[in-house]
Amino acid sequence: MKLVIQAAGKTDVGLVRANNEDNFGYDLGHGIFVVCDGMGGQAAGEMASKIAVETVLKCFAQDHDANDSHVLGPGFQKVSERANALGNAVQLANRAIQEAAARNPEQSGMGSTIVAVSTGDTQFSIANVGDSRIYLIRAEAIQQLTNDHSLVMEQVRRGLMTIEEAEQSEMQNVIVRALGTEESVEPDLGDHEFVPGDLLMLCSDGLSRYIKENIMLEMIRSTEDLDKACSKLIEAAKAAGSDDNITCLLLRAREGDQSWAGRLRNLISPANNSRHSSG
Repeated sequence: MKLVIQAAGKTDVGLVRANNEDNFGYDLGHGIFVVCDGMGGQAAGEMASKIAVETVLKCFAQDHDANDSHVLGPGFQKVSERANALGNAVQLANRAIQEAAARNPEQSGMGSTIVAVSTGDTQFSIANVGDSRIYLIRAEAIQQLTNDHSLVMEQVRRGLMTIEEAEQSEMQNVIVRALGTEESVEPDLGDHEFVPGDLLMLCSDGLSRYIKENIMLEMIRSTEDLDKACSKLIEAAKAAGSDDNITCLLLRAREGDQSWAGRLRNLISPANNSRHSSG
């Protein structure tokens, strides 16, 4: 069974910030989807997230064989070659940000979170660094697939803080792992099965910190139009008082039409399009 992926994404500067340090991009033809949330003053965060998105998209557009792409190490154990290729692209993004900062001293210390998805016929792989998130919406349930690399969530995982305390903490925006801040970075990687009708949401914390999961699910399920769903989620985050940039990228897996006419439609449809959006 071959699945066809549909996608839509939006980013918004939000109600408080003067500039947008979020970036997202996707390439349906190569099955790669990325959301990044930059950090650093003087527009450095915008630059870091832009570099990260562009680096990952470029890695997959070049169609490197994953077996030959471990340029920064021996590869990642216990995950698929697709996840390995994704992890390698994240490491390359980390290096690209560091090299850009070295060339421009005013951008020293810039960094970015990243969440990324790479899709195959009936599987998808994920990667994350930082506190941007990936959610799986299947039937009438929503599940967070990523773990936040944040100070408060580290405390939660160690049993030193409750989820409720973490959500109220003034330290919840402090992240403990990011692209560009260290010479090397270790992304969390995972492999998952697609079920027809599954939706994935990649988002920055300007959305996830302000909308409860049940509200996310309700809004996403309220329309078949992914573009409208992104807009509703962003507006809901703003209405809830989000003081950050807000980015949402949705993708849906549906069964492909295997007839001759269906395959032709898939070839000429937006399934081969790509999109890159700067904050």
